[in-house]
Amino acid sequence: MYLLGYDIGSSSVKASLLDAQSGECLYTAFSPATEMSIQAPQAAWAEQDPEDWWQNLKIATKQILSHTRVEPDSIKAIGISYQMHGLVLVDKQQKVLRPAIIWCDSRAVPYGEKAFRELGQERCLSHLLNSPGNFTAAKLAWVKDKEPGLFEKIDKILLPGDYIALRLSGEAVTTASGLSEGIFWDFKNHQPADFILDYWGIDRDRIPEILPSFSEQGRLLASAAEELGLSRGTPICYRAGDQPNNALSLNVFNPGEIAATAGTSGVVYGLNDSLAYDPKSRVNSFAHVNHSAEASRIGVLLCINGTGILNAWLKRNSASNNLSYAQLNELAAQAPIGADGISILPFGNGSERMLENKASSCSIHGLQFNRHSQAHLLRAAQEGIVFAFAYGMEIMQSMGINTRLIRAGHANMFLSPLFRESLATLSGASIELYDTDGSIGAARGAGIGAGIYSGTQEAFGKLKKITRINPNPTEQAAYMEAYSRWKQYI
Repeated sequence: MYLLGYDIGSSSVKASLLDAQSGECLYTAFSPATEMSIQAPQAAWAEQDPEDWWQNLKIATKQILSHTRVEPDSIKAIGISYQMHGLVLVDKQQKVLRPAIIWCDSRAVPYGEKAFRELGQERCLSHLLNSPGNFTAAKLAWVKDKEPGLFEKIDKILLPGDYIALRLSGEAVTTASGLSEGIFWDFKNHQPADFILDYWGIDRDRIPEILPSFSEQGRLLASAAEELGLSRGTPICYRAGDQPNNALSLNVFNPGEIAATAGTSGVVYGLNDSLAYDPKSRVNSFAHVNHSAEASRIGVLLCINGTGILNAWLKRNSASNNLSYAQLNELAAQAPIGADGISILPFGNGSERMLENKASSCSIHGLQFNRHSQAHLLRAAQEGIVFAFAYGMEIMQSMGINTRLIRAGHANMFLSPLFRESLATLSGASIELYDTDGSIGAARGAGIGAGIYSGTQEAFGKLKKITRINPNPTEQAAYMEAYSRWKQYI
């Protein structure tokens, strides 16, 4: 008995096949081998053709079936994770009306800012837990304003994962978690946010049917089954945006637990049990996959654009370009805590929301040519990324999230002993690293939604923990001193 998980990213589509009983991932495939293209017809725009997602999903599925040789009818449920904040529009024939406006497109910023002013900060934050910002609802407002003829043809408003489920099942449905990431969800009234829909003139019936994140959300059409090589009638039983799903894949369901990633950009996703929000909108709050009206589970999302990209830039553009990342980590560890006075702000990858949308450049402070070496610079870079994480986590703490445990995949910056040990010591939280990813998480989610697992405890009982890093109290004072120095440059 197997579970199939998809992760629909903007770079690639990944698929994983999980043995439901052993908890082992049999195989993971992704497509394309190089990154999917993103079109930018104008500055600050970012669009993708949803057909590209579907074609790459087909390729990844066939790779899995070819490699594992499992019988299609032994796959009992499908789960979907997807890039958040995208906008896909379909007509009554379920045909896509225009390219998807994806997460990194910023054309809708003025629409969100205007709505925030006119609807009022208190109303937006208390009901939506966010400013309308540059999220899916604001992108739809742009379409209504700039493409009115097309807007009139819209039957349903979909997120990327909703669209993939539509292609699989023919059913247009969504989730409360998904609507919250689009800023369509009213947390106080536990329903779509009528006041934001009314403000932008969006008909409520264009919102798809809302189903729980863990539930049967449609079954595989005969036509889709034939395209994919799967069995007709296979149920789709889970969907979530990539960051809530990353938290799920790391077994993060309870208040105080945190999931983190540190690739090109970094994310800290912590759970709260109250409808708290940041008055300055430096972090975002969304409904987690297990949120309900009876038991609030709010995922507070901190995104840092400049994290691992700094480490990669130093590797590419310095004498260290012939060293592996493991060798860079060893070299950085030769310098003392605080890098002998060097502080690096890693913000050089666009506007940073946690800095109130300031587009800060990366900067180096305290560098002395006769004193500092390459090791000092490399350590200061990793510490700067750690300090950026800590700064964002302070914002989350002000909202009631007291970090006790950070869970992360064993990948990217978390492969660096210096990075993970510094973060654990400075934050005071233990870090657990796991062998999992988004598509594997989506497969486990499908098992929960299909009732194959009795709950999260059974679903994640065999999740493999690779290591645990505990804070080092003897080094905490040194890190706090370096962190205090770093903060004065923000």
